[in-house]
Amino acid sequence: MQVTLDIPDTYAAALTAGKDPARAALEALAIEGYRARRLSECQIRQLLGFATRMDVHGFLKQHEAYLHYSVADLEQDDETARKARTLMAAERSRTTPNAA
Repeated sequence: MQVTLDIPDTYAAALTAGKDPARAALEALAIEGYRARRLSECQIRQLLGFATRMDVHGFLKQHEAYLHYSVADLEQDDETARKARTLMAAERSRTTPNAA
């Protein structure tokens, strides 16, 4: 989709901060879409052409659009880490020869 905006030159310079106006508008839409929970990190990465999630995280942080990470997400990550530690310990004990 192509969108055309008519912005007076006096405002355009302030709004784009030296960036390509089309890129500045696209970034603003992406940021607002993320804040409104209409766009995911993955969608922003694809839309703006970032190589990694870390690039997206940096972009969002730069624009004070903080990651959507709830207590439930933290609890799930904690449980996943606990399971991974248990599996790794079991694997180590299975492959480590007994010392005589």
